[in-house]
Amino acid sequence: MAVTDDGRPLFLQIAEQVESSVIDGSLPEESRAPSTNELATFHRINPATAANGINKLVTDGVLYKRRGIGMFVASGAREQLLERRRQTFGEKFIAPLLDEAHKLGMNAEDLKKMIDAWSDET
Repeated sequence: MAVTDDGRPLFLQIAEQVESSVIDGSLPEESRAPSTNELATFHRINPATAANGINKLVTDGVLYKRRGIGMFVASGAREQLLERRRQTFGEKFIAPLLDEAHKLGMNAEDLKKMIDAWSDET
């Protein structure tokens, strides 16, 4: 996944890219994370921008530093990220869905049936 000019700060895109690698397992817990220089070179961005993304992940407890060796994925990082993304998913998609369903007079069972019907089509 490349960083793009989607209006979000590049350092957040870098952090999300690393997070996605942790979630999908391509960057397992306790493995070495890409360095700021590696990220900067790969994405052709300023190393300070890449460092900001990495530092955000350190602050969030996703990465930790081994002095003289580099950054590593923390134990429990994957589950932490999954839980945070589930929460965000609920806030961004489920809450508005429930609000709209309520306006349409639909209940949870109606929604389940609709989701099942749409799932069968894909």
